[in-house]
Amino acid sequence: MPQGPLVYRQRLPTRITHWLWAVSLFFLMLTGLQIFNAHPSLHIGKEAGFDYDNAILTIDAVEKDGALRGVTRVFGAEFDTTGFLGASNGEARAFLAALTIPSKPSLATGRVIHFFFAWVLVGTMAVWLAASALNGHLRQLLPTRADLRALPRDIADHARLRFHLSAEYTVLQKLAYASVLFVALPLMILTGLSMSPGFNAAAPWLPDLFQGRQTARTIHFLTMVALVGFFAVHMAMILLAGPLNEMRSILTGWYRTEEGKDA
Repeated sequence: MPQGPLVYRQRLPTRITHWLWAVSLFFLMLTGLQIFNAHPSLHIGKEAGFDYDNAILTIDAVEKDGALRGVTRVFGAEFDTTGFLGASNGEARAFLAALTIPSKPSLATGRVIHFFFAWVLVGTMAVWLAASALNGHLRQLLPTRADLRALPRDIADHARLRFHLSAEYTVLQKLAYASVLFVALPLMILTGLSMSPGFNAAAPWLPDLFQGRQTARTIHFLTMVALVGFFAVHMAMILLAGPLNEMRSILTGWYRTEEGKDA
């Protein structure tokens, strides 16, 4: 644990919206996999079907030697993914039951829960943007020229597991958080709306922005994968930098810095 002074690092709106995002994204991911299971393939273009050869990913199940085997095709390359993707426990299923909400196949239930937490996410984004603009937190996440000049050193420090515990975010933290908040989450929202027939009627130009609903669906899925990757790295950094100090920061706002810094 660092021995420096405590600083008030995370304001109340930041802490509340952080946990609302965490809960929302958890349910969105698992219900999203439930929805994906109903049509386990990704395509590029405006349409998909038997007359189209535009799939970039397909998760399927086939009978082979009297057993059900899971087969995943990525850009034409075929892989046996039995037990993980395509088929598990003798059942044809793109993603495992443990990774979907609900665990049993139910597209209707998955869609209801997914849409509910999608709007929770949108509302949380709006509240966070307004609060962060007013309290100055927004400016803390935007990298400056000085930050970018320090980027190589910050990368080297992280590679050596040398963490600088200060009240200010490092440039890598700023870039990571800004990428999620200003790129990934808005992209998830826009591509999700692009797949909504109801919203398409009000904004028919939105699917065209992504070159079609199928392309929007693919971008939506790949952005989800990127967010899962961000979460894995985020948790690893918390564990390496000191989980008690990091959790205290996001629960109470108070963060203990390195001795002699950020008094």
